[in-house]
Amino acid sequence: MNKIIVRGGNPLVGEVKISGAKNSALKIMAASILTSEPVVIGNVPYIRDVSVMSEVLGELGLSVERTNGSVTLQAKGPIGMEAPYQLVSQMRASIIVLGPLLARLGRARVAMPGGCNIGLRKIDLHIRGLEMLGAKIDVGQASIEARADVLVGANIPLDFPSVGATENIMMAACLARGTTVLDNAAREPEIVDLADCLNQMGACISGAGTSTMIIEGVDRLHGVSFNIIPDRIEAGTFLVAGAITGGDLTVTSVKPEQMGMVLKKLEQIGYKVDVGDSTVNIKGAGGPCGINISTLPHPGFPTDMQASFMSLLSLAEGTSIITENIFENRFSFVQELNHLGGRVNIERHHAVVIGKRTFGAGTVKAPDLRAGAALVVAGLAAGGLVEISDIHHIERGYENFTGRLQVLGADIELAPDERPLELAVKEEEGYDIPDISAGL
Repeated sequence: MNKIIVRGGNPLVGEVKISGAKNSALKIMAASILTSEPVVIGNVPYIRDVSVMSEVLGELGLSVERTNGSVTLQAKGPIGMEAPYQLVSQMRASIIVLGPLLARLGRARVAMPGGCNIGLRKIDLHIRGLEMLGAKIDVGQASIEARADVLVGANIPLDFPSVGATENIMMAACLARGTTVLDNAAREPEIVDLADCLNQMGACISGAGTSTMIIEGVDRLHGVSFNIIPDRIEAGTFLVAGAITGGDLTVTSVKPEQMGMVLKKLEQIGYKVDVGDSTVNIKGAGGPCGINISTLPHPGFPTDMQASFMSLLSLAEGTSIITENIFENRFSFVQELNHLGGRVNIERHHAVVIGKRTFGAGTVKAPDLRAGAALVVAGLAAGGLVEISDIHHIERGYENFTGRLQVLGADIELAPDERPLELAVKEEEGYDIPDISAGL
């Protein structure tokens, strides 16, 4: 296992091509269960989560082949109905195979999902939606078992626009009898990408990207060759890294229209943001100033970006307040950021960020994917050597993160971490996470 060592102070300069969206790739991979024909997915990032999803689908009996940035999957022969615990426990997105398995086989058993410790991510919305389609679901301590002789379209209102529940219900409804109307659906770009892929497979979905989706059930789906959208969260992370170092950085192969709130907040802080058709450039524009941020479902400010912005706002003039409305444990890395010199106080689901701080040397641990990236971002602006361990979290969602930062001028490297992975995981289970759930 490795750790990341950063020596801050170098401005990031140059261009970086953004990878395909993790949260689109995983869900479209799961959608391959819905057909016996080949599904070829292009622009797939080489990250740990994709490897885990490949193993999950392989255990179910799908053939999985990866070459040159694409993944070819086929559920041609008999496939299993059980997603095993040892894989699902590594990644929460594995719950997304529940809907496709139920639609394809009429039965599914999926272990309780694992992944980053950022909150409960209750799956009751998934279960309720599938039950409204006609499924019978038993929830045990370790697994969820679903069965249905036939799925039938229904009017399904979601209490909250959950991305995972929207995706699970949408995929199950594709092969249901009749029409499903999904109200208060999630509107994230990755939802639209999944719907576009399913429609190219023969589904009949309208309204993706709005709060009301209509899914007309069809008898079967066929194979497809589909390129996924760029990762807007990775793009945002690199832009914040460019900003915090006072650099001149351009992200390429992006869809700026999917990053509206992130770009707006960077401009409010005081950075010059130039937007092209498929590029975004950021430059330092004098001293940054503090702002307030509230995370919300898309098109609001994405929860996956608040950790990196917390690092950035720690150096800004004045006090900023970040309000987390999505996940109750998303502030789990505050103690690590404060260890580097930040001054962030937690008040229920608000983080009060005292600005004009200076990051110094330190040794920290990445408690989750986005927090790990945010600690790297902080290290890029630190006045000393910063060591970040538990970087297996970062590897879940960022392809060759250190290598691409090196190309941009960062003094950053991978080094051996003497602790075995098993010890790191054991330590994480006892990680001291602030209790801010009362504010949600």
